[in-house]
Parts: sequence; structure tokens; C-alpha cells
Amino acid sequence: MIIDLPSTTTSQLNAKLVDLRMRGGAVALGRVLTLVIATDDSVELEDAIEAANDASRMHPARIIVAARGSRSAAPRIDAQIRVGGDAGAGEVIVLRLYGALARQADSAVVPLLLPDAPIVTWWPGHGPRNPAADPLGALAQRRITDSAAEKQPVRALRARAEHYAEGDTDLAWTRLTLWRAQLVAALDLPPYEPVTSATVTGQADSPSTELLAGWLADYLRVPVDRVKAAEGEQGIVGVRLERDSGPIELYRPDGRIGTLTQPGQPTRRIALQRRSVSDVLTEELHRLDPDEIYARALAGLRLLKARRKAGAA
Repeated sequence: MIIDLPSTTTSQLNAKLVDLRMRGGAVALGRVLTLVIATDDSVELEDAIEAANDASRMHPARIIVAARGSRSAAPRIDAQIRVGGDAGAGEVIVLRLYGALARQADSAVVPLLLPDAPIVTWWPGHGPRNPAADPLGALAQRRITDSAAEKQPVRALRARAEHYAEGDTDLAWTRLTLWRAQLVAALDLPPYEPVTSATVTGQADSPSTELLAGWLADYLRVPVDRVKAAEGEQGIVGVRLERDSGPIELYRPDGRIGTLTQPGQPTRRIALQRRSVSDVLTEELHRLDPDEIYARALAGLRLLKARRKAGAA
């Protein structure tokens, strides 16, 4: 069910929510968090709501969408309440903010937050360079960006690395979970030798490739080369870890199936398909504490940068 409330106020919106609960509609008691989606009033809005609805089936939430409309329009809020089949396992409140309110989204969001529940802010498209300093980000324990959705993904990732604060994360990092698990598992098999160097190959503007290289640089403390993939290859293509007995290599040229080879072990084919936004968002909502490993991967980016400068000298 979708209820439209044009030119409304947050007081009227809260009154309508209470009325719905009194009549046996959406109940906030089972919600475990508030998910704030910061976006523009554009085509990405419905995609973000769909992904959040899917994630809410694992993490029941009140979803508040702060959709910025025209800044030159008269100040107003056009709102929607979505419950039932239109709201996953939660309730969705869509705020279309116009005029000065488009620059003051936090003032419209705060009255709608669930009391005593964690807050997560997610930017599905263009996000701030410093999420913790953004007014909507400052409300949250966790702040989720997606560098892959930016016009210059790697530049956006590196800017956020400079402004990292506890609670920040990026869906470009979450997309690496399967890659990291496979590489760590391979290192747990004999022969138990140290890695002497690593090479990570991927699309030039792939933030996930950058983060994988940064994570390896920090985790292994060895030289890591970041190599640009061939034309037509997308995302992460392969990782090669050098050891004295021979390399461990995980290669995924088609974006779906990876091949893992290493000395003394049979070649394995591994499902490494690119994950959907709802899948990685669901994973991120599993934890609300700071992600220390992500912070260390960002620190590893500086090791890559220093190595590039040394190679150019």
C-alpha cells in the first residue's frame, strides 16, 4: 500500500504513521534499525528502495528516503508512506525535498527516526567526500557509500580514504568478500610458505580492484603491483601471489567463474559472479560496529601510492 502526502510536514507524517499503526498496519516495534537513503529524486531512487526492501527481509527496518528535488523550487515536502507488499519487511517513508529543504534533509529526517534504534545512512549514488561530516552521515553509527556509482570511482574512493572515520564503509569493499575468503583459504593449504609479492589485475577505474590491492598490501606486507586489465575486461580480473614453490593465481576473465591454481593442488573452478546491490547491502547491515579491516585496506592504498611514486622515480 502506498499513501501519498503532498505538501506535508513531518508532524502530519508522524500522525499518519501513528494512525496506520492504530488501525493495524505497520508496526515499528519489530524494527532493528533505521536506514536513511540519501539520494536525488531520480531513476536511482526506486532501485535503491528495491534493494533496501530486499535487505529489510533480513534486517527489518524503517527506511527513510531523503530525495533531493529542485533547489530552486518553493520549500516543501512531498511524502509517501509505503507499507505491506510495497515495503519489504519494514516500512518506507519517501521524502521528496524541494527548495531550501533539499539542503537541510537532516531536519526533515530527525523527527522520523525510530527511538533507541541504530541509524545507518546509505548513499546509493553520488556521495560526500567526507561521509562523517555530512549532516545525514553525522546522524548515523554506520555510513555506507558506493564508489562504483561515482563518475570517477577510484578518485572518490581515495578521497574518502583521506577522510575515513570509524563507521564508514563502501559497497566496493563488500563486493570483495568472496575474493578475500578464497585467497585466505588458499594460503591455509600446503605448502605453508610466505608470499613474496602480489599482482592484482582489474579495470582501471574499478574501486574494488584498488581495495583488494590495498588489503593485500596491508595484510601481507609485501610489494603489490596494480595492473590495468585488457580492454573489454571489467571489474577484478585476477590476483597472483608469488611464493618460492610457485604462484597462487585466482583468475576471473568473464566476471562470473574464477579459476584457482596453486602448486600441489588441483585446479578449482569457483563461482565469483558480481554481487547485486541488495546482496552487499544486506551483508553490510549485519554489522553496526566499525570495520577495522576496511580501515586497514584504505591504509593499504597509501602503500600502493607510495610504491607507484617510487617506481616512477
